[in-house]
Amino acid sequence: MQPIWAPTEQAIEHAQLTQFARHVVRKYKLELNTYPDFYRWSVDNPAEFWSEVWDWCGIIASKKGSTVLVDGDRMPGAKWFPEARLNYAENLLKRGDQGDAFVFWDESGFRRRLSYSELTSGVSRAALALQQLGLRPGDRAAAFIPNLPETAMLALAAISQGMVWSSCSPDFGVDGVLERFGQIEPKILFVADGYRYAGREFDVLERVAEVAAGLPGLRKIVVVPHLRPKPDVSGIAKAVLLEEWLRRHQAEAIDFAQMPFDHPLYILFTSGTTGKPKCIVHGAGGTLLQTIKMYKLQFDVRPGDRFFYFTTTNWVMWNLLFAGLAAEASVMLYDGSPFERGGKILFDYAEKERFTHFGTSAKFIDALEKRGLAPAESHDLASLRMIISTGSPLVAESYDYVYSKLKADVCLASISGGTDIMAAFADANPVLPVYRGELQCRSLGMAVDVFNDAGESVVGEKGELVCTRPFPSMPLGFWNDRGGEKYRAAYYEQFPGVWTHGDWCELTERGSMIVYGRSDATLNPGGVRIGTAEIYRQVEKIDEVEESVAIGQLWPPDNPTDTRVVLFVRLRPGFTLNDSLIERIKTRVRDNTTPRHVPAKIIQVPDIPRTKNGKVVELAVKAVVHGMPVNHTDALANPEALELFKNLPALAT
Repeated sequence: MQPIWAPTEQAIEHAQLTQFARHVVRKYKLELNTYPDFYRWSVDNPAEFWSEVWDWCGIIASKKGSTVLVDGDRMPGAKWFPEARLNYAENLLKRGDQGDAFVFWDESGFRRRLSYSELTSGVSRAALALQQLGLRPGDRAAAFIPNLPETAMLALAAISQGMVWSSCSPDFGVDGVLERFGQIEPKILFVADGYRYAGREFDVLERVAEVAAGLPGLRKIVVVPHLRPKPDVSGIAKAVLLEEWLRRHQAEAIDFAQMPFDHPLYILFTSGTTGKPKCIVHGAGGTLLQTIKMYKLQFDVRPGDRFFYFTTTNWVMWNLLFAGLAAEASVMLYDGSPFERGGKILFDYAEKERFTHFGTSAKFIDALEKRGLAPAESHDLASLRMIISTGSPLVAESYDYVYSKLKADVCLASISGGTDIMAAFADANPVLPVYRGELQCRSLGMAVDVFNDAGESVVGEKGELVCTRPFPSMPLGFWNDRGGEKYRAAYYEQFPGVWTHGDWCELTERGSMIVYGRSDATLNPGGVRIGTAEIYRQVEKIDEVEESVAIGQLWPPDNPTDTRVVLFVRLRPGFTLNDSLIERIKTRVRDNTTPRHVPAKIIQVPDIPRTKNGKVVELAVKAVVHGMPVNHTDALANPEALELFKNLPALAT
């Protein structure tokens, strides 16, 4: 198999990963010449590797300590940098000059930019206001807010004082917000007066009042004006506009609280579509080390680079996005629909602001292709060096589309990791080639493997994605999970002492990876496990198909041990599922996979439920088909779509 793209010798020489690897090789007198060799050293020598990342990447800390790793054979249970004292926000504000920290666009185009100096001043004033409220390290700050520059500024202010930050996007309903924030009992809530999406404005202050009533521990609600210059907040108890809250405070040197490496930094939430959202607690030191490694070594982000990722504040990618400040990059923010201006607005933005890195989802890339867009012909993307995709597997045909219609000379990095680890297991790499349909490499310092059902390491075979050794950004645990039972059950039950991530994958001979979908959504007809992504990548290349979801239906009804594959398709406007199209779908699946992948039933539906982050919710669809309740639907962008799958006559035969 030939690569679809490869870096130039000059790019390899210039890459920070190359410089870092040479530094390590010289220091430890190693005989390493390839990325796979260096990767193996990084996982075999975790204390040395992560200590070198700390030093080479310039981590700011009042104390590093001489001990890097304690109980490194325990998973969970390993402790990283137990003597260290640092502050995450201090590491993101080290630049401090007049260069862009944030550039913000919404659906109307450019809105404003914020320099590093202005950001630092804003963080200072907000930190003083938090101190005046009597808030302390460990108190929770929550945000029900769009992806604005003020959002990151307020997060940095809270983190600078050792507070724990958590956020969700303003398109959530009241119940969804309270399901999340009600568990963590915040002392302060940051909100905006509303948000814009797809040409519409949505006022959220009425919902804010209901949310506030359900969070009795709140001391203050700070409202960021977004839709209008001075929204009326008089109807919300304890509410104050942002500038009024800050006006008594003048910027001064920030007193960054020096906290332990494992001090809680973020609380992130699982999607919650099959149960109450779990609250994943991430530590400051582990998040900092992983994100600085990702930005500098895997993404090759340099001071002054222009880094963009399309995300909302509900997705882990928002937390990772503004961490680009730690690499002294300019972070590009966007709020609204990515399909404004006929799907061209993000490329207008990329051209105008000279993006060096463009992050998005596999679904967005597929949607661009479906719309027939060719940004390479309509936009000047000369500055763009890397396109990053995550959220779901990037199908092989999307690689073809990117290189033919988006940009021919770019590193296309499909990565996989997520909310659970605040990092990636399969990562970008500026010095390696890109192979069609494959994730470039395993991430440095992450002992990634693929296990078969017997717990044996396999190459060239499908199996469970696992991590066999501790890493610094392992969650501290779940909030209010006394004894850590839920945490251990979530990741360590299937293979004791090994992190099992829940992805169905394959590791290739050259060290790249292929992701076939979530393990809990794999299909099992006749006892053979099939990743849903294997079906999607065939079906969604058929022009008439806009989107699809596959589930395993228990069949026949009197045999609960077997299943049949059922495929639901949402077609493009003007098309109807007929016998001819059904046969074309089945033929394409059969010819490009195996007969077991061919759906027994193909059914047209007008919509398919997905999360607010764009992920199709296979488990929720499966539950509805089998008559089971789906109680937690507020994480869905279109919960009404679940009704389309109830009591379908076509599934009774």
